[in-house]
Amino acid sequence: MTNTHDISKSAVDFAIYLADQARLVSLPGFRKDVEIIRKDDHSPVTEIDRNVESFVREMVGKTFPSHGFLGEEFGSVNLDSKDLWVVDPIDGTRSFITGWPIWGTLLAKLSNERPEIGIIDMPAIRERWLGICGKGCTFEDHSGVKRNCRVSTCDTLADARFYTTNILYFEPEDRVNIETLLQTVAVPRFGGDCYSYGLLALGHVDLVVEAKLEPYDYFALVPVVESAGGVITDWSGNPLHQGSDGRVIAAATPQLHAAALEILQRI
Repeated sequence: MTNTHDISKSAVDFAIYLADQARLVSLPGFRKDVEIIRKDDHSPVTEIDRNVESFVREMVGKTFPSHGFLGEEFGSVNLDSKDLWVVDPIDGTRSFITGWPIWGTLLAKLSNERPEIGIIDMPAIRERWLGICGKGCTFEDHSGVKRNCRVSTCDTLADARFYTTNILYFEPEDRVNIETLLQTVAVPRFGGDCYSYGLLALGHVDLVVEAKLEPYDYFALVPVVESAGGVITDWSGNPLHQGSDGRVIAAATPQLHAAALEILQRI
């Protein structure tokens, strides 16, 4: 586990600065006529994604030149560094390009491969979560009011409010179990991307399950969920790391986490 005393205030302040400045880069392009490019995996990317990542990469390089960097659009630098910054410039690009305001910027700092600072920033609706390993998670609303986050006490699937982004994102062999989960919970919902994990930290959502995520998609989520008292792992129940297979589950309580994993692991 990370020694919380080693998480410097300068690193936290820098992460907040990056989130503040990334908003200024991304928001002017929202609901504007921006070029949409198809990547090799057929997912969309815009110049806004690339501009945000370029800014963050440049600032990390100037401020902490010995630190590593991992981003979605331009790859990695110094991945073997003890300190690693990770960014997903626009998590929810499909939402961004369709004018839906539920898209975010994800920022994380890792120390010795363990996420210790995580930010979920939602520029269009001006909401933000900041999770610091061992020091709690805070939520800031659109008016700037901050409060501490705490997950719900839900411990049964029958009572759970469940989110997943899209049933189409699961492989055929996993889809049967996902459909079983959808039929078992109290409130099944779709969409949200990173926003669902923030709502889980606030206690409004109890369970989130997704697949095909990359490290830049999930590293920032770990301090947010865990610092609010929740559980986030892969589908084997193991901590998320750079080599994880992209299947992620986050739950409000260990009991709910175990119950969902039992369904997800059925053959």
